[in-house]
Amino acid sequence: MGLGLVLVVTAPLLDTATIWLFKLLIDDVLVVRKFAVFWSIALAYVTITVLAAAVEFADGYLAAWIGENFLHRLRTRVFSHLQTLSVNFFDRRPLGDILSRLTGDLSAIETLVLSAVTETIAQVIKIILFAGVLCYLNWQLALASSVAVPVCWLAARFFSVRIKAASREVRRRSGSISTVAEESLGNAALIQVYGRQQAEIVRFTEQSRGSVVAELAATRLRAVFSSLTDLLEVTGVLAIIGMGVWELTGDRISLGGLLVFLVYLSQLYSPVRGLGQLSNTVYAAAASAERIVDLLDTQPEIRTPAHPVRLRRPQGELSVDRVSFRYPGTAADALSDVSFTVATGRSIALVGTSGAGKTTLTKLLLRLHDPATGAIRLDGIDIRNFDPDRLRAAMAVVLQETLLLDGTIADNILAGRPDATHPEVIAAAVAADAHEFITALPEGYRTRVGQRGRLLSGGQRQRVAIARAMIRDAPVLILDEPTTGLDAEAGARLLTPLRRLMTGRTTIVISHHLTTVTDVDQIIYLDHGRITETGTHRELLARNADYARLYQISH
Repeated sequence: MGLGLVLVVTAPLLDTATIWLFKLLIDDVLVVRKFAVFWSIALAYVTITVLAAAVEFADGYLAAWIGENFLHRLRTRVFSHLQTLSVNFFDRRPLGDILSRLTGDLSAIETLVLSAVTETIAQVIKIILFAGVLCYLNWQLALASSVAVPVCWLAARFFSVRIKAASREVRRRSGSISTVAEESLGNAALIQVYGRQQAEIVRFTEQSRGSVVAELAATRLRAVFSSLTDLLEVTGVLAIIGMGVWELTGDRISLGGLLVFLVYLSQLYSPVRGLGQLSNTVYAAAASAERIVDLLDTQPEIRTPAHPVRLRRPQGELSVDRVSFRYPGTAADALSDVSFTVATGRSIALVGTSGAGKTTLTKLLLRLHDPATGAIRLDGIDIRNFDPDRLRAAMAVVLQETLLLDGTIADNILAGRPDATHPEVIAAAVAADAHEFITALPEGYRTRVGQRGRLLSGGQRQRVAIARAMIRDAPVLILDEPTTGLDAEAGARLLTPLRRLMTGRTTIVISHHLTTVTDVDQIIYLDHGRITETGTHRELLARNADYARLYQISH
């Protein structure tokens, strides 16, 4: 910034000197016809021009370096902050709007950063230098020419507020377009199956048309402002020409002085207008900055305690003690007074109809949310006392929705433990019954899985997820509907690697496919967030209550 300031100050000085050479050329060469002086003036002009080009290059490159690095840090900061927010935030906010803020809004701020610091200083210095030279040449003309400056400034202030409002609407519309596009293209299969292509086109067209209207409104304001300042500038120059001719006839200014005065005057209006347009840029970027600040002001629901309890490899005893939880904006509890304990190395199944609270309990165990009342303990310690990252590192998870990243199969298995060796990756795949289908692929473990793993079948994705959990080798295992979306045969094939994965680990199985939970140590039946039955598979069948009816339906 210090070096940039030196360059910014140097550039207007060189511009001032370049224009002054024209006065010398007219008064000392052309008017008096002393052509011998021409060569020294020409050499000075060439020297200043080369120096100005070097300064301009260095100034432009340095400004870009400062601006881009600032943008990089800001972009990284925003993305890092997003990583700390709870899943509930992403459930409430449209993903397309978040992506628009991370890209388009940050770009608008970048435009400001790349120009604001250097242009503001350069234009202020130009105004001071040029105004000083004008006063030196003829203070009466300088005083008369200054009348237009405050008028230009007031016009800029008038339009800036309106341009800010228009720019805010443009950014909002841009976020809406991204939201519709992301939602529509991300559910392409659903839209085609239900024949909603035309409806989606209409929805996208409405948002796009709204963006056009907003952009045109902003463009109109900018165009009127630019035309008005041009008119003011021309009027001022014409008035000064008239006064200058009067001064010239009275020999109070030379011909070269008058011509250079007009050049300086035109150059003076340019930075004044630039400052006005810069205020427009500031207000336009402010609309984007408001959206970025809104993200940064959002505080994560789950925070690391100031002095977290150190978590080594836990034994794995889990205790849920009178836990209740309600999602924000809902009227009923998702869980109410739930209590149970899973001993080290034992297994428990949470079953019930859809909406009973099984997946909500999974999120609480992983500390994606905190319970409203009650506590969840690992080895007798409330999990809120642990660093959330350390806590989750002690758990392996196979989720209901098999989530894979757009990389190779090996990359997705290594996500469970990035420092694992390739032989360990193969061993985990063998244990998950995935090695055979992986080696049958043309590129084996280097095969890309596509976005969300869409290039693999459902069963293949699930076995890669099991291998990922295998290689993590965590003492606590959570299986959330591990056979959802699979046919009976594929689900049955997964039972063997799942049982292999459960061996020696504290396991919580969440499922409504009861064939996957018949051999766990204890089954808990949830109904509308409450525990209504507990026992083994045989005990619950003998009671012939809700679990028994659900088991009969599943068969």
